[in-house]
Parts: sequence; C-alpha cells; structure tokens
Amino acid sequence: MGRWKLNILFAYFLIYVVWGSTYYFISVALRGLPPFLLGAFRFTAAGLILLIWCYFRGEPVFKKSLIKKSAVSGIVLLFIDMAVIMLAQRYVSSSLVAIIASSTAIWIMAFDIPMWKRNFRSVSVIAGLVMGFLGVMMLYAEQFRIDSLTGEHREYGVLLLFFGCISWALGTLYTKYRSSGEEEVNAFAGSAWQMFFASAMFWICAFFNGDMVNTDLQAVPVVSWLSLAYLIVFGSIMAYSAYIWLLKVRPATEVGTHAYVNPFVAVFLGMTLGKEEVTWIQIMGLIVILLSVMLISREKNSDELVSK
Repeated sequence: MGRWKLNILFAYFLIYVVWGSTYYFISVALRGLPPFLLGAFRFTAAGLILLIWCYFRGEPVFKKSLIKKSAVSGIVLLFIDMAVIMLAQRYVSSSLVAIIASSTAIWIMAFDIPMWKRNFRSVSVIAGLVMGFLGVMMLYAEQFRIDSLTGEHREYGVLLLFFGCISWALGTLYTKYRSSGEEEVNAFAGSAWQMFFASAMFWICAFFNGDMVNTDLQAVPVVSWLSLAYLIVFGSIMAYSAYIWLLKVRPATEVGTHAYVNPFVAVFLGMTLGKEEVTWIQIMGLIVILLSVMLISREKNSDELVSK
C-alpha cells in the first residue's frame, strides 16, 4: 500500500474515530467551562499552533485571498456548528448529539448541486440516503415523545442540532468549491485561519454573554482542562486539518460519511465512560444508519472499480 493511500486511511481514521470521541470530551469540558469560553480557548490555541507550524513549513499564511475565504468557512463551518453542538449539550446527551449529527451527510448530498447527476444516478445510493434519513427521524420522534411526557424542553437541543447540520453541510461545500487550485495546497494554513476567525466569534459571544466575568478559572476541574487539551490537539489540529485536506482529494459526499461513523464512537464512550443512557430506539436508529452507509459505500466502491 502506497504512502498516499496510507495518508488517506489515517485521515479517515482521524475524522471517523478521533472526531467521534470529541462529543464525549466536549461534554466533560463543559462541566467546568461555559460553551462560548470553551470554544474561544479551543480554537485560539489550535489556530495559533497550526498557523506557526504552517509558517515554518514555508506556506504563504498571510495571503489575502486565503484569509478572506477562510473567514467565511471559519464562521459558517466551525463557529456556528461547534457553538450549536456545545449549546445543544445543555439539553441532550453527547450520544444523542452525535447520532443526530449523522444527518449531515444527507444535507451535503442534498445541497451539492454540481454533483446531483452523479449522486442520484444510483438506486443504492438513493436507498441508502433514505434509510439514513429514516434512522435519524426515529431519533427525532423518540425525543419529541419523551419531551411530551416529561415536560422538558429537549426539543430545543434537537432544533439547534438540525440547524447546525445544515450549516456544516453548507460550509463543507463552500470550502470544497470556493477554493482555488493554489489555495488547495495551503489547506492547513486555511484551517488555521478558519480556527482564528471562529475563535474571534467565540470571544465576542463569551464577552457579551458574561462568560469571562462569571467563570472562575481556578475552580474549573482538572478533567475539564485535560478534555480541552484533547480537543485542541486531536479534535482541532489533527482531525479538522485531516477533514479539510480530505475535502481537496476526495468527494465531499464521501468525506461527509464521517457523520455516520462518529455516533458509534460517541455512543460507546458515552455509555462506558459517561454512563449515559441509550435507549433501544437509539440503537435501532444507529443500525438503520449503518445499513444505509453500507449501501452507499458498496455503490461507491463499484464506481471506483469501473473507473479503473
């Protein structure tokens, strides 16, 4: 197996497994840090480290066109989605957040207009998407049923996540199609600037929300700081950079399938480490989503064999 294929496999491992684990570590970090302040710390540190690394690699990190396009991607792709995920975890568990996020791949395919002809030419792909959507709908229906019985407002978390999935899909497609050939080479520098612009938005929200004044940093538990460090190094610097790079070398719809795998990692960690309750309907929803991924993957593998 060549080095190129190994790089792709490692990148997929990062966005499938490592990224899936971040849902749990976000919930742990939120035990001591408010959402906006957590995002500010995370993306400021990750963006600075990655930008310094890119600078010493000789990348043109201060190119105006790169910074301009990264500003849009950073706000739409990173800030909105991550803010939504962290705010939603005030209402629902990290496992359910990850499961609902699995609908992202459906939205990417729905909005990827240039690829409609290719994406919707296969009955297997269409069937897989429909199955995945039905699996997510099972989870939505269960959440609303629980809310009607308990009188809680977990539907707010579901609605926030729904908005976040659409925002992430649009940001993903913008990143893929609005980058020039020269900027594709500077994918890591672009990731660093995206994190900087996202962190700026988080700092603004943290200031106006009073997070900076109302948070006693000395009282934040050690486990929250350790989770923040994990999110910076593995979730942002490594996994997010891998995601941006994969968008340049693989189809956006294929890269978006990470949203199908992440829930399994998140649910496993939520159940084992977080002691979260996972219902049988959530398990069934995950099974349906897994079957849909198998249908889509089988068709894509067939396309690759034909093209070869």
